[in-house]
Amino acid sequence: AMDRPAAAAAGCEGGGGPNPGPAGGRRPPRAMGGATAGSRQPSVEALDSPTGSHVEWCKQLIAATISSQISGSVTSENISRDYKVFRRPDIRALRDGNKLAQMEEAPLFPGESIKAIVKDVMYICPFMGAVSGTLTVTDFKMYFKSVERDPHFILDVPLGVISRVEKIGAQSHGDNSCGIEIVCKDMRNLRLAYKQEEQSKLGIFENLNKHAFPLSNGQALFAFNYKEKFPINGWKVYDPVSEYKRQGLPNESWKISKINSNYEFCDTYPAVIVVPTSVKDDDLSKVAAFRAKGRVPVLSWIHPESQATITRCSQPLVGPNDKRCKEDEKYLQTIMDANAQSHKLVIFDARQNSVADTNKAKGGGYESESAYPNAELIFLEIHNIHVMRESLRKLKEIVYPSIDEARWLSNVDGTHWLEYIRMLLAGAVRIADKIESGKTSVVVHCSDGWDRTAQLTSLAMLMLDSYYRTIKGFEALIEKEWISFGHRFALRVGHGNDNHADADRSPIFLQFIDCVWQMTRQFPSAFEFNELFLITILDHLYSCLFGTFLCNCEQQRFKEDICTKTLSLWSYINSQLDEFSNPFFVNYENHVLYPVASLSHLELWVNYYVRWNPRMRPQMPIHQNLKELLAVRAELQKRVEDLQREVATRAVSSSSERGSSPSHSATPVHTSV
Repeated sequence: AMDRPAAAAAGCEGGGGPNPGPAGGRRPPRAMGGATAGSRQPSVEALDSPTGSHVEWCKQLIAATISSQISGSVTSENISRDYKVFRRPDIRALRDGNKLAQMEEAPLFPGESIKAIVKDVMYICPFMGAVSGTLTVTDFKMYFKSVERDPHFILDVPLGVISRVEKIGAQSHGDNSCGIEIVCKDMRNLRLAYKQEEQSKLGIFENLNKHAFPLSNGQALFAFNYKEKFPINGWKVYDPVSEYKRQGLPNESWKISKINSNYEFCDTYPAVIVVPTSVKDDDLSKVAAFRAKGRVPVLSWIHPESQATITRCSQPLVGPNDKRCKEDEKYLQTIMDANAQSHKLVIFDARQNSVADTNKAKGGGYESESAYPNAELIFLEIHNIHVMRESLRKLKEIVYPSIDEARWLSNVDGTHWLEYIRMLLAGAVRIADKIESGKTSVVVHCSDGWDRTAQLTSLAMLMLDSYYRTIKGFEALIEKEWISFGHRFALRVGHGNDNHADADRSPIFLQFIDCVWQMTRQFPSAFEFNELFLITILDHLYSCLFGTFLCNCEQQRFKEDICTKTLSLWSYINSQLDEFSNPFFVNYENHVLYPVASLSHLELWVNYYVRWNPRMRPQMPIHQNLKELLAVRAELQKRVEDLQREVATRAVSSSSERGSSPSHSATPVHTSV
């Protein structure tokens, strides 16, 4: 049995299926931090379906849905072997006597309870056919185990990963056989077949729909029940005042403002913001009235030497009549004046020019150079959330469950996914270059300033500031630019919500992490973290095990008491840093990274998007090899330090022995590992 808080599972998942429309009759989500779903003691509905005619139905289902998708055979041994490479870090060492983890069936986390056990379920794997076993549904995961193969086959899927559950197939020969397809948010679909028992009991379909979408069923997310104990408190990773102090703020030009301390000034901004020192609160309120959602330009990052700044905001409410706001115009002039190195301000609008024009006709818009004479407006032509969602859907179609080898490159190109990654990186490079080389302050916005804006500012800051390329720094970057500044994680991911067709869902944060991975490929020694670190972040973006990515803004998180009632993902990661460390990391401070934003230098992140296909996995245990390298490096570093101390001791001893004799200087030893 596996013991880990991970969203990954055994390396074999099911095939494609229908794409139904929006689910009807959806109940409104409840507040996440409310009353729990009831007792945490296991409440089990044992659904022991006997072997029977549904086995034949399963065979028909396999023949109809799988045979056309399988090319070649993959043995369970290969799948198990590959799975060992990608299994998530074991946290048994972090637990204090949790004997539940030693159970043969469905190991449970502290606070997790079993909701249903169904025997004689068939999992229909697109890579090795049908597997029969026992399915356990808890309030956190779907756990399938088959003992008919050696090694035992285990499928462990957090319910938060599930986007929708659909019935497939039909009853045959008068029996009550059922099939369900589970569409996941992490690039896989799963198919199960089982015997439906009497209607008085909840079956697999009903249990999954109830517990995979707790907010739609009047229940709390599992993160509020998770009671693990970690030696490190991840909620202390980011403190806004400390982070701004690290950047040298406040100073004579910029102040830390408490105008939003009660979230009344802007309900989607953090309580602590940095604004120009000379701007009065009354003028700031007038600027807020002229910016969408009241999201005024506030400082994200300041260059330690030139004082050039990255500020972020939302679009101005210019409208079709070219409305102006003198306070907003003066405000941007003040931002420019705070940087003595340049008499210009560059405004990066992430949107397409045509879309910005459409927004202007609807009351939004952009800064005109006539109203802002010292500003240069640049459109980055990045598409909106709906285009990105469709691009990911196309990508999923070509990577799971089967891959068309003959058309692989053209199929990837047809999704435009890498092109959109390229555009984000190219935009961030332009921002970083204006700051570093041009010594010019920049303002970044899209429409509302919480999607493309967050992507661009955080990527540019990652390029400019080596601190954010460390593990703790990257965690702080996510907390700052994404979580506190109101990226709408709950809406974009759909945590605990059964409305899978919601137009607000979009892979914005996934794109950011993909861009970071592309940078780690081009600069393999510039980042303290490894690939597993990035994959783990994405896994728990969906899992709802931790509170890190819950809610849509800081105000909601404060109301739900997230930091008290849930655990931080950073508690888990920072309690076992060796698992997530890059052994090749060299901390070159003050080095600016300019990744090549060209399709010729970008690649599909196979280890994430195609990781469920055992044929696409690396044959060598890369993660284990990297851990061994870390151990070797630590040992060598210790030897170097011992030698340095020995040299220093000998130098002091030699100097004292010489007494009054002419002095000789010992050459210091400079070594690095």
